[in-house]
Amino acid sequence: MGQLQRQRVARLATLLYVMLCSCLTIELCSAQQEPKLQIYPTQEVQRKPVGKPLILTCRPNVPDQALVTDLQWKDNMNNTILPKPSNYDPLYDSKGNKKNVTGRNHPPMYTETLPGESLGLMITSLSSEMGGKYYCTASYANTEILEKGVTIKTYVAITWTNAPENQFPILGSDYVVKCEVKADPNPTIDWLRNGDPIRTDAKHVVQTHGLLIRDVAETDDGIYTCRAAVIETGELLERTIRVEVYIAPVITHLPAQLEAVEGKPFAANCTAIGKPVPEISWIKQSVQLNVATADRFKVNAQTGLLTISSVTQEDYDTYTCIARNGAGVVDQKTKLNVLVRPSVYELYNVTGVSGKEIAITCRSKGRPAPAISFRRWGTEQQYTPGIQLDDERITLEQYFDEERGESTGTLRIARSQRTDDGLYQCIASNKGDTAYKTGHIAVEFPPDFTHMKELPPVFSWEQRIANLSCLAMGIPNATIEWRWNGRNVKDLYDTNLKIEGTGPRSDLIVHPVTRQYYSAYKCIATNIHGTAEHDMQLKEARVPDFVAAAVPRQLTATTMTFDIRGPATELGLPILAFSVQYKEVNNPDWSTALNRSWSPDSPYIVEGLRPQTMYSFRFAARNQVGLGNWGVNQQQSTPRRSAPEEPKPLHSPVQNDKEEPVVVSPYSDHFELRWGVPADNGEPIDLYQIKYCPGVKMAGTWHELEDRCNMIEVSETTSFQMTDLSGNTYYRIELKAHNAIGYSSPASIIMKTTRGIDVIQVAERQVLSSAAIVGIAVGGVLLLLFVVDLLCCVTVHMGVMAAMCRKAKRSPSEIDDEAKLGSGQLVKEPPPSPLPLPPPVKLGGSPVTSQLDEKEPLRTPTGSLKQNSTIEFDGRFVHSRSGEIIGKNSAV
Repeated sequence: MGQLQRQRVARLATLLYVMLCSCLTIELCSAQQEPKLQIYPTQEVQRKPVGKPLILTCRPNVPDQALVTDLQWKDNMNNTILPKPSNYDPLYDSKGNKKNVTGRNHPPMYTETLPGESLGLMITSLSSEMGGKYYCTASYANTEILEKGVTIKTYVAITWTNAPENQFPILGSDYVVKCEVKADPNPTIDWLRNGDPIRTDAKHVVQTHGLLIRDVAETDDGIYTCRAAVIETGELLERTIRVEVYIAPVITHLPAQLEAVEGKPFAANCTAIGKPVPEISWIKQSVQLNVATADRFKVNAQTGLLTISSVTQEDYDTYTCIARNGAGVVDQKTKLNVLVRPSVYELYNVTGVSGKEIAITCRSKGRPAPAISFRRWGTEQQYTPGIQLDDERITLEQYFDEERGESTGTLRIARSQRTDDGLYQCIASNKGDTAYKTGHIAVEFPPDFTHMKELPPVFSWEQRIANLSCLAMGIPNATIEWRWNGRNVKDLYDTNLKIEGTGPRSDLIVHPVTRQYYSAYKCIATNIHGTAEHDMQLKEARVPDFVAAAVPRQLTATTMTFDIRGPATELGLPILAFSVQYKEVNNPDWSTALNRSWSPDSPYIVEGLRPQTMYSFRFAARNQVGLGNWGVNQQQSTPRRSAPEEPKPLHSPVQNDKEEPVVVSPYSDHFELRWGVPADNGEPIDLYQIKYCPGVKMAGTWHELEDRCNMIEVSETTSFQMTDLSGNTYYRIELKAHNAIGYSSPASIIMKTTRGIDVIQVAERQVLSSAAIVGIAVGGVLLLLFVVDLLCCVTVHMGVMAAMCRKAKRSPSEIDDEAKLGSGQLVKEPPPSPLPLPPPVKLGGSPVTSQLDEKEPLRTPTGSLKQNSTIEFDGRFVHSRSGEIIGKNSAV
């Protein structure tokens, strides 16, 4: 009985244990699947600044999302927060800037369904009244209410209420650098200047609403930092304030008396200093008028330049210059006097005979009476009163009549010479201005052919018409006749000889149908003072002689470069091109050879050859007549295929005495490496290998930082952008070309980057001083004047540069143009000539009747009548860049 009872007790205990384990298992499973709500961010207390937007996300954490209903948010007053209106307009634009909009469709807070079955609480702008406890609630399976709370605590962030970023104290005054700030809790304020803390001392006093600076000096310029901190919230905010000390203006330059010239432009400067640069105005004292608003007046408020487009007598007055800036106002007076500028009212051309006295007289008026001088055209040097030290034959006489405001100047030349012929400029000057007028002195002399002695012969071939041009220098103009074999050409009635013009220029057109016409022709010029003769040669041109030498200078597997020495050339027939024929040695037929031509100034390179092949070459020269005979026959073999030639970087190194040559990159963090395509030596180049390593030079030896080297391979390009470089660092760059055979020898350069961006940032903070601004302005004005002068020089041959470029020596064309000014009679233009000769004119004395003064000195014309052509070869044809002159070294 006891045994049975014990068995029952054991069975009952076992059953109870099993039931207990089952219950625990059910409890654990139920705990793992208990539904709840999760709020993100997960902190139970959210501390946020007033005025900022806020989003809180409520996400159900349940076994089955489909059983969640009535998911909603309740505010701090336990009111249900409504969803976003359908016509909602966002308060912030795409750039994050708050819009200035109001309306019923912009509630302060709303809910919005988010991805992942979440409900977001959107607060567009947090206010202090919104602080408190918020709840997210939901119903699960219609049987269980879920709830999760979060507390929002608000604070007022640091806000600058009166802290301008740019403040301008005045030199010598006491000034408070303003920095007013608002925050809740209250912030603490401290100051820094250029990164260093500022303490209260005799110079500085830290106040509640700013920093007091006593007796402001220029050294107080700088960057000040107002720093606000709230200990309770840990918020720290800095305000950078640029303090620039202003200086009251001071007028540094304004003459007490100014002189202007009636009818001319006028300019005067009122120079003032101050900080910032003062704004300058001019006031006409008698009418208290700001002349910047008056006709004919213009004022540059920055530089103080006053300009008057055309001065009148009414401009005589006292003027006040006023300089004003943010630090104060200052003024100063000056008086403007008006002068009468000179004018030349009489100047006549004169004609004389060589060996006798010639005088040219100039009369002028102005107040004060102008001083009169002369100068030769083409020179800047003026004749001085009295006998000239460098030429005692020339005397300048001057006469003044101050009462009438007139003056006279006479230039006398005793024992005149042919070189005295030319243009002379009368220069009348007084304090007001300078007037110019040009007259001509003609010195008659017998004909002369000196200028034609060095001219080359005229060439013709294949019965082409040739032009022999003859110009006789003489005053009066000479008449010209032509003789051939001692007989007058006009009397021969030869249809192959035609004369155009009888003087001072004459052209003999020759049609050399037979060899007898290739001979000497005589040009005879005659005027009232004598006769002169000149012989001219017509020669028959031929093709060039054999090429003197052609030596291979550089060989690759597929190219050959030659040094060619041309044949001796006849004067006037230059070599236009060199040609080569080449074929493989085992090919006996030259008619199948390949051809190539080069212009004389180009590299003589034969391309497209086969490696390890013996070639035969022969060379010839070409001129205007044709291609010369083939010569300089030679054989040359190309080398076997090999690695490419060394590539050549396309960068110019900068030589430094203490360092080896380096290439300087304009950037601190990148560099574009460029190179030319080298010869491939029979196999095409498939890639380029670039290796660049930073390093230093110690004791004359280059040390690379191997762990920082970069190696790149590029193809189908001749440039590579190296990026992520360090500033102010040296790099050694090695470049190799590769083909199927291997790598070329490396091309090596050293490159240095500029300083890093930190230096640039410091430079950007610097403020240009007034002196630097004025310097930049003056430089800009000088650059503008240079460009204008260059344009005047190129277009109308006037200006300072044109005067500097004038040549004292005159060409025959200039002499002939000069003669035209002495007479209004012109001779009909003859046919084109091979010689740089001007058309003929007849000279004679005549008065200058125009009463208009020249506004500036006469400028010497530049350029010549004709230019030779230039010839270039493109490999197949000869191209002429400009037309050749008939008869100079060719025939029609």
